[in-house]
Amino acid sequence: MKNSAIAGLFITAALLASPVFAADKDLCTDNLQTISDFVDSAPSIPEGSLDNVKAAMEKAKAAQAAGNDKDCVEISSNMIQKMQIRNPTRN
Repeated sequence: MKNSAIAGLFITAALLASPVFAADKDLCTDNLQTISDFVDSAPSIPEGSLDNVKAAMEKAKAAQAAGNDKDCVEISSNMIQKMQIRNPTRN
């Protein structure tokens, strides 16, 4: 009985954790698309700031390629927040 209870806990934990990983992957992809759209629209921001955005996008893509969606989300979300502060009229 004890073994089946422990097995049940592991199975439950695995099932509950799966959507979180999928959500990170989707959020990572969505954030990278948002940053890419921002860069492609060539907003009137200083070249140094645009270079920072591009560097963050590359760092987030590298994290995604390495399978580290959590870091990708963190990097890309922080950059999107900075982009919105600098240019609040864009979403």
